Amino acid sequence: MATELFEALKGIETDSGISGEVLIEKIKQGILKAVKRDYPETENVRIEIDPENLKFEMCLLKLVVEGEPEDPANEISLDQARTYMKKVAVGQMCEIPLSPATFGRVAASSAKQSIRSDIKQFERDRLVSAYQDKEHELVSATVQKVEPATGNAIITIDSDEIYFPRNEQIPGEELKAGDMIKVYVVGVVNPDKKPSVKVSRTHRDFVRRLFEIEVPEIYDGTVEVKAISREAGQRSKIAVLSHDENVDAIGACIGPKRARITAIVEELGGEKIDLIKYSEDDAEFIAKALAPAEVINVTLADDGTRSCTVVVPDNQLSLAIGNRGQNAKLAARLTGYKIDIVPLNKEN
Repeated sequence: MATELFEALKGIETDSGISGEVLIEKIKQGILKAVKRDYPETENVRIEIDPENLKFEMCLLKLVVEGEPEDPANEISLDQARTYMKKVAVGQMCEIPLSPATFGRVAASSAKQSIRSDIKQFERDRLVSAYQDKEHELVSATVQKVEPATGNAIITIDSDEIYFPRNEQIPGEELKAGDMIKVYVVGVVNPDKKPSVKVSRTHRDFVRRLFEIEVPEIYDGTVEVKAISREAGQRSKIAVLSHDENVDAIGACIGPKRARITAIVEELGGEKIDLIKYSEDDAEFIAKALAPAEVINVTLADDGTRSCTVVVPDNQLSLAIGNRGQNAKLAARLTGYKIDIVPLNKEN
């Protein structure tokens, strides 16, 4: 029995990551609950679990008394006590062994359930702790399987299985088992109850972290990403600013022979990226944000609202607005302004 217990302990310790000392304490608590269930009036129980010496003992402790005991659950006569311990004396504690065999299945089941419950709680705590450290970071993951009907996937990060829903995947990308991908850790959902890790490839900060990885000048702070707006799978606009007059922010992001921007676009599955030079001048920033369209004039509202009117050449109107208004929407999100785009001939 002891050998089986200690082999099982090693397996649980390896699989769960819980230390042997913690597991033993949990097992003792589970066994104690079970003993109390079988011997509800007994006050003293000794449980010893020693993996080094393969020792597994449990016993009831009863006070040795003269004559008949008044409290049979916690007292024992001297004659009875000496059937268990030959040299025991009145006033001492007599140990009455409990064998796991006679202890009963109910007791074992209770201990097992307690351990299982504690392991689940440990796993919850470990998951929350591990991914709080990874929150808002980019991590590598392996696709384990993809549901054909829904496109939802299961991925592994450091051996943890994470649910990766279709709506957090880049539209149009087709994942398959075995793929190595990068995901952005949004955070831990329901950390106090049933925690789960939320990851995304559609989040705008997924793009931010890709630029930090590929562009050393962003990682070291020479170039700063001031704002991002994104339609995942289609287009992103990135506003960047250089803190060194000798470093061109846009050139740094593009990289030698376009190597840096190409690597990012490949990770995004061909998503288009507009690099915008950030400006503290709102009108200038708005004009740049509407790239690739040319802008003639930007007039900010004088009523204090973050809205403006932008004039573009007649032949640039559709380009400024973009397919289904995408370019204008992304520019508005990037700058924080409501943008009304009008052609030059309307002004005249």
